[in-house]
Amino acid sequence: MTQDVQPLVSIIVPVYNAEQYLRYCIDSILGQSYTNLEVILVDDGASDSSPAICDEYAVRDPRVTVIHQENDGIAKAQNTGLDAAHGAYIAFADNDDILDHHNIEYLLHALQSTGADMSKARWRQFGVSQLDDIAAEAAAGASEPSKITVFKDPLRAYQTVFCKSLRMLGDLFGRNTEARYFNEANWCRLYKRELWDGIRFPEGMYAQDVMVAGQLYLRMDKVADINVNLYNWLQSAGSVTHKERSFGFYHDNFEAGATNFQLCLDQHVPPYRSYYTMMGSFVEETSASDSGAASSQQQHDADKAIFQELLSHLSRTDRMRCRVTQKIRLLEKYIYDRKIKNLK
Repeated sequence: MTQDVQPLVSIIVPVYNAEQYLRYCIDSILGQSYTNLEVILVDDGASDSSPAICDEYAVRDPRVTVIHQENDGIAKAQNTGLDAAHGAYIAFADNDDILDHHNIEYLLHALQSTGADMSKARWRQFGVSQLDDIAAEAAAGASEPSKITVFKDPLRAYQTVFCKSLRMLGDLFGRNTEARYFNEANWCRLYKRELWDGIRFPEGMYAQDVMVAGQLYLRMDKVADINVNLYNWLQSAGSVTHKERSFGFYHDNFEAGATNFQLCLDQHVPPYRSYYTMMGSFVEETSASDSGAASSQQQHDADKAIFQELLSHLSRTDRMRCRVTQKIRLLEKYIYDRKIKNLK
């Protein structure tokens, strides 16, 4: 593919207090084998040297655009990036993660060759002590994928294919189940730009990616999966996912799960994943440090009523399947938390 016919790909990176890891991330993006990139670094009011690092890269590489704004959360930063993007395709990266050298090249090829609306690849977690080794391996680049799997009805796949053990069983029986798995994270995907028309992340809340997941997947006709690892996800004890334990955090996750649950009811899709999200968040609301506040107790009661109302629309069989997959996923989460979230 010659340079003049390569479509522009916009990569959006929200940046906040990531000075220790930011260079690894940006270097992995600018070092992509696919070069026609627009790299949008959105400084969300960082208080460390991250803004200066962003500006440094903008001076060095004309593909880099830096937007500085007051701290207003990752959703606002992502929306700012979407509003500024000019590419025919959109990708996201977290500011402490590392992209494989062939990330965009392979994802774009999979998307264009299959006519899919979104392409995705596999990812892996790593600890801070592995930064240099992972960066070197990512720079060398993964081998070409041996298989591209295309599937339809991604909303159904998102809701029903999420337990790791069941995915392994599916693969064991030749059903290629792992290829149909994806979560609500926006990284390690490549989207057609038009998928984001009229969709923006809800600002001022946690779980902003979960909140828009259902809307995005409902818009898609086909998704293409490639069977190689193209994204390296840093497990940092300082991340919101690892450290946030407020009532608001759990309630926002409950609300996002409830939103997708209702969408599934409207679309006649089994809401197994959203049940897991809602149930887990509802229970964890009571363990939050500020759960004793009167406003928290009132909201918890309101969430209970919402949960019961949504469940009343499920058949007995679907309720049973929701409970079974939830129990399986809880066991997997226990193992995951002990192994992955304690990476050093």
